[in-house]
Amino acid sequence: MKLQLKLLGVAVSAALCSPMALAQDNSLDLPATLAWSAYDVGSGGYNQAVAIGNAFKQKYGINLRILPGKNDVSRTLPLREGKVTFSANGVGGSYMAQEGIYDFGQSQWGPQPVRALLLNNSDQALTTVVAGDLGIKTPADLKGKRIAWVIGSPALNQNITANLAFAGLTWDDVQKVEFGGFGAAMDGVINGQADAAFSSSISGKAYALAKSPRGIAYPVFDPNDKEGWARMTALAPFYFPVSATDGADLSADTPAQSTAYPYPILMTYDTQNTELVKKVTQAMIDTFDLYKDSAPGNTGWAMDRQKFSWAMPYHDGAIEVFKEMGLWSDEDQANNDQLVKRQEVLAKAWQDVKSRKHDSEEAFEKDWMKTRGEALKAAGMDPVMMSW
Repeated sequence: MKLQLKLLGVAVSAALCSPMALAQDNSLDLPATLAWSAYDVGSGGYNQAVAIGNAFKQKYGINLRILPGKNDVSRTLPLREGKVTFSANGVGGSYMAQEGIYDFGQSQWGPQPVRALLLNNSDQALTTVVAGDLGIKTPADLKGKRIAWVIGSPALNQNITANLAFAGLTWDDVQKVEFGGFGAAMDGVINGQADAAFSSSISGKAYALAKSPRGIAYPVFDPNDKEGWARMTALAPFYFPVSATDGADLSADTPAQSTAYPYPILMTYDTQNTELVKKVTQAMIDTFDLYKDSAPGNTGWAMDRQKFSWAMPYHDGAIEVFKEMGLWSDEDQANNDQLVKRQEVLAKAWQDVKSRKHDSEEAFEKDWMKTRGEALKAAGMDPVMMSW
């Protein structure tokens, strides 16, 4: 498998070395080759990375080697081990890695000191989509409906948990239907085995549902419903409201008042060289016009789409760029400092748990979640997701 990934990475690099994209300028003095991990081949994140790589080749004459991964761990592992310098990841491999929960709560992982460079905030919805033949208008209408639960995909399932919480619902209020993967879950909605599943509005499966006899619908998450949003962000602080215009059955004339979060998130670890992070951040900004229209969702990398006070901290190298552009505020710095402090609290709690003996992995994880919650509360911080 490692050999296959290496060969694929080489193949992508070779594809980017087109004679049409000769070096014009490398004033940033970037390395001849950059490497980052991304979602699997054919995914939106992978396609965006290819487009960015082409832009880097065209402007700077450098290669971007893309290492695809099928899940959060497989995208974050090469970053942790230094096989790649950056990752175009999702909330699972970034926010949940920071928090040390789900797969990252296992003894071989723990809370990770991750840092963001840029966030992609496009016009897509990331939400619970429903079959259009049911007349579902709001999240409250999901009560009693058949909702897809994807085995082994906590991020997908807990996103639905948060969406349900908007209406004051839990999984006890719906019918859980288990599927083996995201594609199978969406096919289940198409085939009438389920009524709703979590998806991006720009995914191929969302378009397939829209074209099926059932059609697609997006429950309205009213941005003015402060109580609903408070319930949802208490479980998933990475969410924000969006008027989605990009995706299946969506347009500027037919938007969906829905939910979203950054995807992908260009990230690294806190130990990554500050100058390199600064250069890559600047390169992303300087080449934006070259890649913005080359893959769906790429417009979300624009600087006016950035959310500097989000749920994970930014790297110092990226912050330097934002400060030079006059975009970084005192409030952004205060939020960043608090998030760094949160990671320090989590790291200390993790070391305390690791220092104790446990009879099993289950016992370890139970101890970790208890210690994690206590440490965050003692520091005056919300544990978040402890009920999940």
